[in-house]
Amino acid sequence: MTLAAAAQSATWTFVDGDWHEGNVAILGPRSHAMWLGTSVFDGARWFEGVAPDLDRHAARVNASAIALGLKPSMSAEKIVGLTWDGLKKFNGKTAVYIRPMYWAEHGGYMGVPADPASTRFCLCLYESPMISPAGFSVTVSPFRRPTIETMPTNAKAGCLYPNNGRAILEAKMRGFDNALVLDMLGNVAETGTSNIFLVKDGHVLTPAPNGTFLSGITRSRTMTLLDEYGFKTIEKALSVREFLEADEIFSTGNHSKVVPVTRIEDRNLQPGPVAKKARELYWDWAHSTSAG
Repeated sequence: MTLAAAAQSATWTFVDGDWHEGNVAILGPRSHAMWLGTSVFDGARWFEGVAPDLDRHAARVNASAIALGLKPSMSAEKIVGLTWDGLKKFNGKTAVYIRPMYWAEHGGYMGVPADPASTRFCLCLYESPMISPAGFSVTVSPFRRPTIETMPTNAKAGCLYPNNGRAILEAKMRGFDNALVLDMLGNVAETGTSNIFLVKDGHVLTPAPNGTFLSGITRSRTMTLLDEYGFKTIEKALSVREFLEADEIFSTGNHSKVVPVTRIEDRNLQPGPVAKKARELYWDWAHSTSAG
């Protein structure tokens, strides 16, 4: 008998050498990742026939695995090839989330740490529409991002995300879509799901990577594209006040790429010209890359 839960949308997963449809069962109650959280993942996107920076996302999941003490078993090139193979199983009408993952099955003494030799891999592809570019609202979260001394912030580790999740849940309870999450010094780090930028007096600014948040691939790509266009992004420590007084705010992330913030606390904002240009530049660049 195979135990499996229903998938929330069309889903295909490559695991143990083959593709399986739906939400396949891959963890047991003794699996190390099930009870001690030793999993890493990455997220790339397929939309409109392209999968921008897929190679970088594939390479990053391997780096995350190493950072968490796991042993990656797939080359980035193999992950890319498997992804394009799996994408053929979809109808091409809905954007697809691309999620390669590693996790530990076994652990050492008392279960800690993970046994790297027990590392397993899967690649999960599933339909997930991108959010509207109309924008979203944010509040300031009472929760903080951890530091490298307290959590594996140098990896895209599953154990980090319940903290982001509670920040979003708390924000939604107060009528907002998302939240600005601060670092332990009280500076803005990111939103609960994405990197964050502001524009003030024609200058583009974003929090400097300080080891508390993931300096995203889409963030890096957007900064490069803006720089080539003529907007140099300044990376620095940014306060909540600077966001409250910004001329415009926008976010970057794998799920929906570049999206403006249209309300911060009780202040409404219009999608600004820099955010619109950043999104336009990203879309133009993404469609200039070759499809698989």
